[in-house]
Amino acid sequence: MTQDVKGIFSGDSPPAPAALAAKVRTLAPSMTRSMQLVAEAVAGDPAGCAALTVTGLAERTGTSEATVVRTARLLGYPGYRDLRLALAGLAAHQESGRSPAVTADIAVDDPIAEVVAKLAFDEQQTLADTAAGLDTVQLGAAVAAASTARRIDIYGVGASSLVGQDLAQKLLRIGLIAHAHTDPHLAVTNAVQLRAGDVAIAITHSGSTGDVIEPLRVAFDRGATTVAITGRPDGPVSQYADHVLTTSTARESELRPAAMSSRTSQLLVVDCLFIGVAQRTYETAAPALAASYEALAHRHAPRTR
Repeated sequence: MTQDVKGIFSGDSPPAPAALAAKVRTLAPSMTRSMQLVAEAVAGDPAGCAALTVTGLAERTGTSEATVVRTARLLGYPGYRDLRLALAGLAAHQESGRSPAVTADIAVDDPIAEVVAKLAFDEQQTLADTAAGLDTVQLGAAVAAASTARRIDIYGVGASSLVGQDLAQKLLRIGLIAHAHTDPHLAVTNAVQLRAGDVAIAITHSGSTGDVIEPLRVAFDRGATTVAITGRPDGPVSQYADHVLTTSTARESELRPAAMSSRTSQLLVVDCLFIGVAQRTYETAAPALAASYEALAHRHAPRTR
């Protein structure tokens, strides 16, 4: 099921004001430069922009009224009037409880205590952004498919492969057949064996990782239900995904590659997916999990001489 960015994020009603800044951070990379100027302005000064007419915001950002309206719609609002209401709500929210004045722009000479504070704040923001942008309808559909799957294949490379392995071992412990493939050749040869009733999950922050897209395409062609976990819902991977689960798009810096924040957001989505499956299969999942704990208990017991 191919989906556009607006369809994934908008839903049936405009997003809550508190989710606006998160949506701007997530969607900005897929916007044109003129739309980015509008998005950055409303996220950076919601109170000031809320007081502007559509013409005023266009003049402030050096864009056009049409660009302002298109940006509002891409962010999930029917029109500029709805965006202004959300901006007013966001301004009130910030006024009642401002975030700490800290960013993740870590300098080479930052004290370690400041590094900890910056990273902790950035991780919190990443998780909040992912939660705000995650489509629970898509998540529910992915959970339903995985809960009854004959077999679940997971594809990821680099940092995303670690997330794939985490999901696979969780699913295995509740009695499901799940395999995480990091070798692109093995991923494709395994995908060929999938069929209707199976599930294939691709994890790619960029949405354009060829070694992940290829096995997902094969699985899609074979009739398996396909899921993409990605920070770029408009990327090529979505062409072969029945369900798209969007993660936060992290800012990259010299000392902190984007892979660090992307992995944090991917792990949140994976945990949500796993818990949903465990809930739906509780009667079999609970005994399976208990059995795995029992089987491993002796490995965690203190050794006696």
